Order: sequence, then structure tokens, then C-alpha cells
Amino acid sequence: MTDHDMQCALPLNEAQRLRAVHSYDILDTPPELDFDTLTRVAAQAFNTPAAVIGLMDSDRLWFKSQLGLGVPQLERQIAFCAHAIMRPDEPLVVEDLRQDQRFQHNPLVKQAPHLRFYAGAPLIDRNGYALGTIAVVDTKPRAFDQAQRSLLRDLSSLVVSAIENRLRTSLLGHLAMTDYLTGLANRAQFERTLNSEMAHSRRTGEPFTVLYMDLDDFKDVNDTHGHAAGDEVLCEVARRMAKQVRAEDLLVRLGGDEFGVFMRPSPDVSAESLARRIIEAVSAPITLADGGKVSIGISAGIATYTDAIDSMASLLAEADRALYASKRKNDFP
Repeated sequence: MTDHDMQCALPLNEAQRLRAVHSYDILDTPPELDFDTLTRVAAQAFNTPAAVIGLMDSDRLWFKSQLGLGVPQLERQIAFCAHAIMRPDEPLVVEDLRQDQRFQHNPLVKQAPHLRFYAGAPLIDRNGYALGTIAVVDTKPRAFDQAQRSLLRDLSSLVVSAIENRLRTSLLGHLAMTDYLTGLANRAQFERTLNSEMAHSRRTGEPFTVLYMDLDDFKDVNDTHGHAAGDEVLCEVARRMAKQVRAEDLLVRLGGDEFGVFMRPSPDVSAESLARRIIEAVSAPITLADGGKVSIGISAGIATYTDAIDSMASLLAEADRALYASKRKNDFP
């Protein structure tokens, strides 16, 4: 039998189903206690040597958790789950895989681990898409009664709850670290990064640099054009600045009209050259939604972390002093 012969049909909503799977941002993530606990419960509840929680990607069944199988994923064409998600309203139970024409030539059955039994309940999200399965398998055939099927469905509901709670927690964490207006990272994320990078630099001696910036004459925009226009300007400034920083830099809105950048200078990009590019980009006239135009400037201060700096507060104070020295000069060196 060829690989093509083992393939099963795709769900009619396969494109939407895949988008749902990817929307949870869970594929290829490390093991997590919530899922490993449910896998252990499944194996113990049904007295099977192996249990898995699998998410069905376009060409593979990836295991968020697995016990007793020993592999991180399977090709979709040989995964029993590919059949289970075709009928998401009920578990797929095969009491003897060798006696089922769909699976008797499957390499998981014919070769090691020589599986004989499979029971998998689809993981159905709130929109009705089958994300994958929680499944138990055995190397010997066995009966699986209605009560066991109901229990497996209950476990699938718990897995879906864990997946959705995981996404909710991730989104809340992202919101807590994101500026609501510009979409940039916020002060909390900036300070978390600085604390982490200071610890890294103490171990390695690798320096890093902080840019402190605020807009010049921004109050005039609010006073003349209103706060809505001020918000437009802040968003446009953020967009322009984001075009200047590298992927490895962290650009943040610290609050009001203040911004910051964490960066590690390289032979190609210095903090001074980045500051000049930002100043040039921000200083170009900004067209408002009502057709009006405003021009603002931006001042920047630079501080580099060294062993002589004993705390994040000291580093930020040095950057702040450099910023106001720049403002007094009305120039950037």
C-alpha cells in the first residue's frame, strides 16, 4: 500500500480549521504542566501504556503532550487523528487496528510500536473547529464502552479549556506589556527587559545602550489641534521610529510623548547613528486626518550600561540627564 493510499480526506472546513489551530499560537511550544497532567490522567483512567494530546497541522500531527509514544510528531498521512477530526461530533474508537481496513497497513500498526488499539476524542474549540485530539493507544486490542467514550469526551473538553486559557493568559500578558495607543511595548516591558539584560551583561561583560527620547513642542499640537490630533501624531511618530530600529532592538513608548530604545550597538549601527535617523524621520512634517500639517522635533539622550552602573534606576537617570542636556543644547551631537 502506498502513502497516497493511506491518506484520508480533508475536512470541508480545512482552511478555516488550520487558521483556528494557528490562532492559538501553541504549535512547537515547550511542554506545559496543564497538558502533561491531562495526558497522565488519560493513560491512568483507561489503563493504557500511551496517551497523547495532538494538534493537527497541515502536514503533521504535533504532540503538545505525549506519554509512552516517544516521538514529538507524526506525519499526517499515518496519524489516526487525521481520521478522528473528520467526525468531530464523536470519538473515533478502533478496538483492533489490524482488523480495520483503514489502518491494518499503517506503519504504526505493521511496525514498531505495533499498535492495536486507538481511541481519540476531537478537540473542538468554541467555533466548532477540530484542533486535534486527545487519544489513548495500546499494543493489544481492547473493548471501549460507552462510559469510557463519555469520559474521553470530557477529557477533550478539559484540553480545549486549557488551550483557550493558555491563549487568554498570553493575550492578557501581551496587553499588560503593550502601549494601548501606539501598539509599541510599554514601560513595564522596557523595565523587564532592562533588568534581564543587566543580569546578562554582568555575567558576560557585554554592554548595551539605552536611548531616552521625547518630542519637542508636542504640547503645542494638543493645544492647537486637540488631543485627537495629538494621538495621531504619537501613532505616526511610533510608526516612523519603528521603521528605523532593527528587529533585535526594543522600541517602547514610556508614556506621554516619551519613547525609549534598548539596543546592542554593532559595527554597522551605533546608538548615535540610530538617534540621528530617528530624529530625521520624526522631524518630517506630519499630515493629520483633517488635512492639516504639523511639524515637531524629538530630542534624544544616550546611556550605555557598564559595570560602574549599579542599578536600572541609575542607568535610566543617566539617560534622562543626557536627554535634557541635549534639549538645553537644542542639538544632538
